[in-house]
Amino acid sequence: MKTPRVAALIALIGLAQSLPASANPLEEYLWVKRPVVVFADTPDDPRFIRQMELFDEDPDALAERDIVVLTDTDARELSDLRKALRPRGFQLTVIGKDGEIKLRKPGPWTVRELSRSIDKMPLRQQEIRQRWEK
Repeated sequence: MKTPRVAALIALIGLAQSLPASANPLEEYLWVKRPVVVFADTPDDPRFIRQMELFDEDPDALAERDIVVLTDTDARELSDLRKALRPRGFQLTVIGKDGEIKLRKPGPWTVRELSRSIDKMPLRQQEIRQRWEK
C-alpha cells in the first residue's frame, strides 16, 4: 500500500493521472537513487552515443552521487518513461531522489557538469555534510 507521500511524489513527475501507480518506471528509485534518463530517437543518434561515452569516462562520480542511468532509444514505442517525461529527440533528464524533475538538457553533458549541478541540490548538500560528520 502506498503512503500519501509516495502518491504525491508520483504526481510530481506526471504519472499519477496517466498511469496506474504500479506502472511508474521511476518509483523504485524514490529516496534511493537519482535517475538520469537519456532519450534518443534511435541508439545511433550521435548525441546519445556521445552521452554514453561521457558517462563511461567517470563512473565513480556517478556512483558517488547515487546516479542510475536509464536509457530509452526507441521513439516508435511510447514507453512509460516517454509518456511521463515527453522528450523530443535527444534529451537528458535528471530526476532528484524526491521524484522531481531537476533538469532537462537537449544535448550531452559531461559527468563534471552533471556532478556540479547535482552537488548544488539541497539533498545532495545534506548528504555531503553527513559524510563529513562521520
